[in-house]
Amino acid sequence: MNELENNKIKLYGFNNLTKTLSFNIYDICYAETEREQKDYIAYIDEQYNSERLTKILIRVAEMIGAQVLNISKQDYEPQGASVNVLIAEERISPENIDKSCNRGKPFFEEIGMDENSIKKSGASQDTDTVHAHLDKSHITVHTFPEYHPDNSISTFRVDIDIATCGEISPLNTLNYLIDSFDSDIITIDYRIRGFTRDISGKKFFTDHNITSIQDYIEPEKLKIYDAIDVNVYQSNIFHTKMLIKEIRLQNYLFNQDVYEIAPKKRLEITDRLRKEMIEIYSGMNIY
Repeated sequence: MNELENNKIKLYGFNNLTKTLSFNIYDICYAETEREQKDYIAYIDEQYNSERLTKILIRVAEMIGAQVLNISKQDYEPQGASVNVLIAEERISPENIDKSCNRGKPFFEEIGMDENSIKKSGASQDTDTVHAHLDKSHITVHTFPEYHPDNSISTFRVDIDIATCGEISPLNTLNYLIDSFDSDIITIDYRIRGFTRDISGKKFFTDHNITSIQDYIEPEKLKIYDAIDVNVYQSNIFHTKMLIKEIRLQNYLFNQDVYEIAPKKRLEITDRLRKEMIEIYSGMNIY
């Protein structure tokens, strides 16, 4: 591992390691009436529509040094959105890119990226054809807004998956992703699969040191959460989940002021919010 990382040994062919980062967040809200619940869902749907999510994924691609080849995005009825970005590890000459798999310059102008931003992202600008496509290297995002039928708790979930092949590693995008969403619960999975060889045929099952996903998250962010790891080092499987420590009730009320609510009810709402978070964090219902 250190030999490959520090000495940059010569590989036999392509770096075949596949690194997959799954980033999952939950945002919890108290919306008391049925109307407020529906308004919250509509608000979330507008705030995190496919265009905004696409901008986030384009920035992720830029941060990991990937070239954008194709973008497929969709908003759903009654709610939700998803985006898929096909990426390449290195700059690819336009003549070597299948035109049917290239979203092209008009889309980037549509989401507000100027000429310099397009070039920096590595995106090709030769066509405006849309074609859904998946490859060994891709970034996807899906959103799942929903609300509890009885206890006035609404939940917004975002799933982001970054699959890369070669030298690209998605771990350095974690702080940006955490900042991009209001996250009460975060679960992160990172896995390295496959192997690559040096010119003598020796296998390498990873090309960088990692003991915990938390090592890639800024300390100030970690202070906000309780975090635990469940890692399988032998298999290069890493899992971290994080639960926000402090509930400031005003931050969880939708179209309400905390001082308009009686103290006893404030405690009741806070208990509901915390129960919802603990259930999601622990993966089990609490009775």
